[in-house]
Amino acid sequence: MRLFGRDEEAAAIERLLQGARDGRSGALVVRGEAGIGKTALLEHAAEAAEGVRVLRGAGIEYESGMPFAGLHLLLRKHLDRVEGLPEGQARALKAALNMGKGGDDRFLVGLAVLTLLSDLAEDGPLLCLVDDAQWLDEATAEALLFAVRRLDAEPIVMVFAVREPEAPEFAAPGLPELRLRGLDADASAALLEARGPGLPPHACAEILTAAMGNPLALLELPGVRTEGPSGTYSRLHRTFAERVAGLPERTRTLVLVAAVDTTGDLPTILGAAERLGVTVADLEPAERARLLKSAAGRLEFRHPLVRAAVTDEAPLSRRLAVHRALAETHRAVGDHCQYVWHLANATTEVDEEVAAVLERTAQGDQFVNGNASASAMFEQAAALSPEPAARGRRLGAAARAAADAGMPQRATALAERATADVDDPMARADLILLRAGLADEQDRMKEAHRLLVDTAESVAGLDPQVAGYLYFQAAAAAANAGDRELLERTWRRAEELKLPNARLVRALGRAFAGASPGEFDPADGVAALRELMGSMTSCFGPRDSVRVVMWHLMIGDVDGGLDAAVELERRFRNEGALGLLSLVLMPLARIQLMLGRPRDALTTATEGLRVAEDTGQHRIRVYQSTTLAHLAALRGDERQAEELTREALERGLAPSDVHAATALSLLDLGLGRHEAAMDRLAAVVAGTHRAGVIAALPDFVEASVRSGQPDRARDAARWYTDWAGNAGQPWARASALRCAALLAGDGAGDGEVEALYDQAVRLHLQGGPPLEHARTELLYGEWLRRSRRRNEARGHLRAALQIFERLGAEPWAERARIELRAAGESQAEPGPAQEGGDLLGLLTPQELQVVRLAADGLSNREIGAQLFLSPRTVGYHLYKAYPKLGVASRGELARLDLGGAA
Repeated sequence: MRLFGRDEEAAAIERLLQGARDGRSGALVVRGEAGIGKTALLEHAAEAAEGVRVLRGAGIEYESGMPFAGLHLLLRKHLDRVEGLPEGQARALKAALNMGKGGDDRFLVGLAVLTLLSDLAEDGPLLCLVDDAQWLDEATAEALLFAVRRLDAEPIVMVFAVREPEAPEFAAPGLPELRLRGLDADASAALLEARGPGLPPHACAEILTAAMGNPLALLELPGVRTEGPSGTYSRLHRTFAERVAGLPERTRTLVLVAAVDTTGDLPTILGAAERLGVTVADLEPAERARLLKSAAGRLEFRHPLVRAAVTDEAPLSRRLAVHRALAETHRAVGDHCQYVWHLANATTEVDEEVAAVLERTAQGDQFVNGNASASAMFEQAAALSPEPAARGRRLGAAARAAADAGMPQRATALAERATADVDDPMARADLILLRAGLADEQDRMKEAHRLLVDTAESVAGLDPQVAGYLYFQAAAAAANAGDRELLERTWRRAEELKLPNARLVRALGRAFAGASPGEFDPADGVAALRELMGSMTSCFGPRDSVRVVMWHLMIGDVDGGLDAAVELERRFRNEGALGLLSLVLMPLARIQLMLGRPRDALTTATEGLRVAEDTGQHRIRVYQSTTLAHLAALRGDERQAEELTREALERGLAPSDVHAATALSLLDLGLGRHEAAMDRLAAVVAGTHRAGVIAALPDFVEASVRSGQPDRARDAARWYTDWAGNAGQPWARASALRCAALLAGDGAGDGEVEALYDQAVRLHLQGGPPLEHARTELLYGEWLRRSRRRNEARGHLRAALQIFERLGAEPWAERARIELRAAGESQAEPGPAQEGGDLLGLLTPQELQVVRLAADGLSNREIGAQLFLSPRTVGYHLYKAYPKLGVASRGELARLDLGGAA
């Protein structure tokens, strides 16, 4: 196929194809108006794909409400490969394509698509072409975008063609884009001459003016009158509509069946057409008119605009008849989902009988865990329901199925519609709980709180247990929002109503208040946390179990928190529960950071950030950014620390804004900007959002003392000491003693200061965050040096230096080296990283994850299932990691120390 005026665009496609032949992945979104040449460019890609397998798919407007219809069209020839996928992925993909039972978690479906495409690419490079992507159903679009963003080492190219602007948006952030413009004058004239040689000059001029460089218009407008609407889309639509209108009536019927059908399967289309008195012979006029073409058992329209023209111009009565014929045809071959879908579309008025059929189908075994298809069926059933109660019940079921399928915006909209039709308070409470949970995860915590409280009030007299649970979740939403006053009003109201678990609601409020130093009692906060943890041994749900991990952190029990987080992480990975995995990676990364495992923290936070972006969990995404900011601050990377904290600070997102401020203050302190650190932390301590600042109070003390203003931090030191004493963690008591030693000052008796530092060092040796231990050793060594006890100082300074070097805390390590030189040591002894080279430090976070799992004996497919990668990408990461580690095979990995001590 010759393309006129598209040399650069064709070259871009050919570069992607060559990349696939060379083993590289690629993606491209081609955007432009109707007829501008998107489909032609896809055709060129298919023709140029020598040695490359081609998969073709398309979005179809009539199918845009049918979940995974587009995915079925793309993968239809390779569904036999589904059984070879890892079990969870195979189950999810079969459920999505109505081939089996189970739920179609959208992330597992996306991972299954990635693995399936990767498997196909084992046989050679692969090109996936998706035309009219703006009409893809939401579930298909999400699955394909999930997969394409994880293409790495696969020889796979995916190209989406998107019509703009007369169509829904197809958002694909992060993917390369190519925007097609109209052809220039020379290319337009050449194309017109090739299409209609010998046209009179005045006719050519008129067509060139009317087409405005649109290739399809240049091909179709010759011989067609050009009066009427000036828009290119309108002209093309009218051209195809007139061509269809000129067909024999029976052919028009067959063409309409093809346009309304959602499979493209020729036997199915002909079977439905026969029910309407049409035969295969009636197809010939449409083929001669270049409207349709048949190939490999499929019937396809020459251009997507032809399908639109056919359906738009057909009378309603004929469309209904076609839907009925297709419904009967699908029922005859046992495709129940397609049967009920067309049955619903053949119904124009409320019809309880049809609604009941849809509802029963959505409740079938194939949708046992809820999925996008079930949600669509429940919604259609609701639209056909004559009674409000039935409509509300079915909309509620649609909302729950959408939420289970990982479609939060759709679930929220359905639940809101359902609430208006549901009178029963308990049923409304169930819907509100769903809406509130979705709002909380999407960074709308106060909206979630309002919904939960209002509903709790309405059911308190009917079911106090449910009301108590709603109030507990409302308190959690208020805590997530960082609103102390709102949280207090919540637990006070729960007590007024004498709800069964009002004490837990109040305990949550006490815990939050205790984490905000100032007028509140840290001892009561710690006691409240222990009460909550003791009462939640059998948690309400998986999200509550993640809260328990956070509570471990809030009492300084990092080891207990690590055990709980690792157990949940393993469970959520095995279940493929990506949304829950994102949730637990949040505290896990923070715990690894505190335990002096910056490499693990970087790996976990990086993955957590990516997963949170995939799942739309904005609050978690921002939180993980602040963890990465702490790591950057530890390294002394000022630019990255500022970049990673910007959103949290600008939007004031609690508690991430506090974590962002404490990360920047740690950076300031490490770089010797003591007054900047002091002022930043003073503002947080005096602010309304300060939950989470307790961990940074020792920083505030050190910054204030070094700025010559120790009095500013005396209250902070007292608060921290109270918290540490009640938390009972040796490392926290050690940090409190360090603060006391700093505030005692050089003017205090040597015996007093030395005793404080000495006791602190001994407590640090019992475990806890290595950074805090190193900082105590550094300050103790500095004090000893200033006291002219240089020999004793060097031992503490060397201990600090070794820890700082192991943690990669270069600004702090440099401080220790300077102090060592001042203490008389001419050259600092090399730390572990300097002596033997830190091989693991050469790996990227994802390479480290992969080699650890490979060393444990997992196959590439098993690793891919755990890390949401394709098996081929796993192999690529191993290939890159082996030379960095000095090994040649998997077997040698097991002999390496990959434990992640740092």
